[in-house]
Amino acid sequence: MIDFSALLQPKTVIAGVPAANKKALLTQLASQLAQAHGLAPKEAAASLLDREKIGSTGFGAGIAIPHGKLEGLGRIVGLFARLSQPIDFQAIDELPVDLVFVMLSPPQAGAEHLKALAGVSRRLRDQTFVAKLRGAGSPDALYALWTEDGRELD
Repeated sequence: MIDFSALLQPKTVIAGVPAANKKALLTQLASQLAQAHGLAPKEAAASLLDREKIGSTGFGAGIAIPHGKLEGLGRIVGLFARLSQPIDFQAIDELPVDLVFVMLSPPQAGAEHLKALAGVSRRLRDQTFVAKLRGAGSPDALYALWTEDGRELD
């Protein structure tokens, strides 16, 4: 099992992120995630943008989980961002997105990638948890919400 503290680091939980549009947001978040893990920002962004071409990762209720596979990764890594203003993400319910959980996985992490995606999705379907994310005052508070009680992706 992967717990959220294995997926996220304090520096990969951010708040107040400005974004003009989905492409700019994904490029910015990919760059931050790449920098945190010593990856190539352009390749990280390309992975997310390529996946987005298949269909929007905005799954509704103002939430998106953009994800992709990236060579050179030894494990699954994530970044959580709360946006300063919601943006259009072509989500299934057509609502703008303000909470984004980015995930990059090694190409060979098929089942583990799907398991992690399912765990993130399940957590973000919890309306009480999502309300706490939207109300948290700082990135540190957001990180604590994700990692409290050793919550695991099951």
